[in-house]
Amino acid sequence: MADRVYPSAKPAPAAANGGANPAFPATKAQLYSNARPAYRPQPRHRRRGRCCSCCLWTTVAILVVLLLAGVAGVIFYVIYRPQRPSFAVTSLKLSYLNLTSSSSSPQLDSKLDLTVTARNPNKKLVYTYDPIGISITSGDADIGDGVIPAFVHGKKNTTVLRAAITSSRRAIDASAASDLRANMKSKAGLPLKVRLDTKVKAKVGSLKTPRIGVRVSCDGIRVTPPTGKTAATASTSKAKCKVDVRVKIWKWTF
Repeated sequence: MADRVYPSAKPAPAAANGGANPAFPATKAQLYSNARPAYRPQPRHRRRGRCCSCCLWTTVAILVVLLLAGVAGVIFYVIYRPQRPSFAVTSLKLSYLNLTSSSSSPQLDSKLDLTVTARNPNKKLVYTYDPIGISITSGDADIGDGVIPAFVHGKKNTTVLRAAITSSRRAIDASAASDLRANMKSKAGLPLKVRLDTKVKAKVGSLKTPRIGVRVSCDGIRVTPPTGKTAATASTSKAKCKVDVRVKIWKWTF
């Protein structure tokens, strides 16, 4: 009996075109797939390198700007030698000061006359002041407020500023009123502090700076409250005034 081999090893029938595989035209999808280049993701280290390079050049640019600003500031100082203006309380007279005896809601009435001398020591700088707000306090008690009109402070100039300080029916905190009564009876006199708040800009030739906040604080002033119609003159020989520049950045003032 003859052996049989499974599956049968019969040759496949030849194609009609001579045995070659039939050729079909490529579809549109195949053509598009062959034409489009394969996506190759960019290495991460290259993207990080570009980011670091951008940060480096930004830092260099900031440092260059700061360096130029510093150089300009040094040149400005060497040429113009700018100095801060100075202030001094030269006279303060208290005409009237009355504090009600009510312990629950004390009220204050006052009248004062203030004289302040402002000096501009600069030979080339002119200062232009906005209206100056004045506040006189004794401890935590606000004695009175006033305003000095805006003015221009010329080169090497001394200007005398005068203002009337008043208070009418001003509510005072009970604790502050108690301390104020004690100081009014003290032999050493009533201690007073004068505060001036304004904005100022400087001018050098055609160059003008932005307005900058300035606060002047003067303490070391004492006065004995008057007992009659004659105003009491305060002692200002030991008064010292400090000038502070106040720069506001967003919500904070420095």
